[in-house]
Amino acid sequence: MKAQTVALTPPMGWNSWDAYGLTIDEQQFKANVTVLASVAQYGWQYAVIDEGWYMANPDGKNLAERKYLLNANGILIPVPDRFPSAASGAGFRPLADWVHHQGLKFGIHIVRGIPRDAVTRNLPIVGSNFTAHDAADASSPCPWDDGNWGVKDNPAGQAWYDSLIRTFASWGVDYLKVDCISDHPYRPTEIRQIALAIQKAGRPMVLSLSPGPTALDHAAEVQKYAQMWRIADDHWDQWTFPHPQGGDFPFGTRDEFDRIAKWYTYVGPGSWPDPDMLPFGWLGPHPGYGQPRHSQLTPDEEKTEFALWSITRAPLILGANLTRLDDLTKSLLSNQNILFINQNATYSRPVDASTLGPGFENLRVWRASINDPGDRGYKEYFGFFNLGDEVSTVKTTWLALGLDGKKHSATNQWDDSETKDSKDITVTLPPHGSQIFEVQ
Repeated sequence: MKAQTVALTPPMGWNSWDAYGLTIDEQQFKANVTVLASVAQYGWQYAVIDEGWYMANPDGKNLAERKYLLNANGILIPVPDRFPSAASGAGFRPLADWVHHQGLKFGIHIVRGIPRDAVTRNLPIVGSNFTAHDAADASSPCPWDDGNWGVKDNPAGQAWYDSLIRTFASWGVDYLKVDCISDHPYRPTEIRQIALAIQKAGRPMVLSLSPGPTALDHAAEVQKYAQMWRIADDHWDQWTFPHPQGGDFPFGTRDEFDRIAKWYTYVGPGSWPDPDMLPFGWLGPHPGYGQPRHSQLTPDEEKTEFALWSITRAPLILGANLTRLDDLTKSLLSNQNILFINQNATYSRPVDASTLGPGFENLRVWRASINDPGDRGYKEYFGFFNLGDEVSTVKTTWLALGLDGKKHSATNQWDDSETKDSKDITVTLPPHGSQIFEVQ
């Protein structure tokens, strides 16, 4: 059961977490959405408010200090001091209407479960004869967020999620990111409940599951219920991060290559394994990790990440503060060559570098195809990525890459330069750099 037929191409948009953490307000959100709307013609569509919109004091150190705002049925609602348009009692509906008027779609983040305050007060679940006590599973809190209890796999639990998603539908929500559900811990019962609630509500919503890494042996189940699911822990702005204590938080660009490659068979319309947001540009004033800063990715690394997400057909969710875009990030947002691959490829897969000849030990190669009898026609793309710390020049044949043994020319998708017809191709890559070619 797929909750809705949505996200037939990889979702593209912006999320507030990388720049604002828990702190974003309505004025800041609108300022970013205005920029997003200015590049909507390139496919950027979803504007998502991440965690904390229900917190009166997002800087609080504990649940009591953060002061969650709930309605009489235990549902979290936006704080009017931060989101003045919610003061009418209509929740996010006025703000969603404004986003829709910009030609975009509106999204929010929640942590799975039921607010602990609703359970303490045993508030009624609207539309049912159940109360919060009936739905709450105190044995399954989120281990890294103290706001909610889990939800039982029973009729009361389904009634809770039905009431929650009906509320979000009434607000005009198009994209729902649910946290603490796809890993540490994995909660398949709550995933199913949320997907069913979306189906019942009748409003198409992209369901995005976090955090990662979602286990590969859960792939068929999450693919059945959600459109996006995280395949890595939180991804941030370095090529790689040391993990002396184990784990993979935070997750760097270098490590995404092999993680993404494991999931390529699950990529397709309405089914998008998610390597997380793109931490580009200015990450401030209150990033969800670390101090305010410009992205620590080098220009070549930022281009490589953008190219990798694009040729592998990953969701493209920007993390930058859009009101302070640098020239490189601006250029990526409007790069029609690279975005075309992401949105139109019908199949993408890693190429076995061991078949390509010497010099590929520190490289990764991806192939994306467009095989459509319609206007998009037939196209082949190859992406070359240098994971090493030195400049790398490699040569291979089109036959080794999986094409026929004939001569082909290739157009570089970064600068539109074109190679001569040949049976082989030579590529020079800077450290951590990339090139993508359309083959003629």
